Amino acid sequence: MHVFVTGGAGYIGSVCVEELIKAGHQVTIFDNLSEGHRSAVDPKARLVVGELGDRDVLFKAVAEAKPDAAIHFAGKALVPESMRDPSIYYRVNVGCGVNLLDALIAAGCKKIVFSSTCATYGIPDRMPMDETLPQNPVNPYGHSKLIFEQILKWYSQIHGITYTALRYFNASGASERFGEHHRIETHLIPNVIKVALGQSELITVFGDDYPTPDGSCIRDYIHLTDLASAHILALQRETSGAFNLGTGEGYSVLQVVEAVRKVTGHAVPIKICPRRAGDPPRLVASSTKIKTEMGWNPKYTKIIDVVDSAWQWHKLHPNGYPD
Repeated sequence: MHVFVTGGAGYIGSVCVEELIKAGHQVTIFDNLSEGHRSAVDPKARLVVGELGDRDVLFKAVAEAKPDAAIHFAGKALVPESMRDPSIYYRVNVGCGVNLLDALIAAGCKKIVFSSTCATYGIPDRMPMDETLPQNPVNPYGHSKLIFEQILKWYSQIHGITYTALRYFNASGASERFGEHHRIETHLIPNVIKVALGQSELITVFGDDYPTPDGSCIRDYIHLTDLASAHILALQRETSGAFNLGTGEGYSVLQVVEAVRKVTGHAVPIKICPRRAGDPPRLVASSTKIKTEMGWNPKYTKIIDVVDSAWQWHKLHPNGYPD
């Protein structure tokens, strides 16, 4: 297939593009490089630098590519920023997503895989989290993703688009070639690794009094290559649907720190601070639906293996990508 990938120069997108090409697909990447990096683009993919907000540029790029399907990674994804500036989250995650859908329809492409989030559920009332939970987001980031999921349903009904919405839990790890380099880094694993690299003095742990075995928050960490394999399977689907994407295994903040200590041999000092507002004690996916309907199974289920893959990449790229 020829796959049009928005955000394909970013953290998750770069590894998905790598896996798409390994699987024999042709790829056109559309990215404004605000968070992506030219060095993270697989040389076998075609890169078009452009803004999803520029309909003329986007329509031209999709028309020239003539894709069989699209994977939509591009978007804004920082919860605190969404609370400070909700406008940009609705303009980018909703408005620009509509631009993409319109461009795909104009080019005769009617299949899309959407990078959604477990943040559409808000604070769940049970664990593990399955797709029958009500979607009650508690921030504009999660709400913007939910709105676009709802738009996909209408475009499916009206225009015949087949969509798959994959609700991610915590994307993590690295491939041998591509890893995590955000200009503003908020993810736990790379921030702990920065301590091991001597780039930070310590890691701040927000709360050690949660109702969890060690008192710190528990999250579901899913490796990038497992994420990519789910997207590739979704391209084969002929019916629309939404799926949680996690391992079903939960690891606490302190367990992640300990895994980095073991992998790197660094002491990794920590500082305990008060809880952050809105942090649920535990977020763990039920992956039963995607396993049953798509035959997907994650290869990385142990946090030590996820951390090791990230460490190997960061050791070789201590300052991230050069561009």
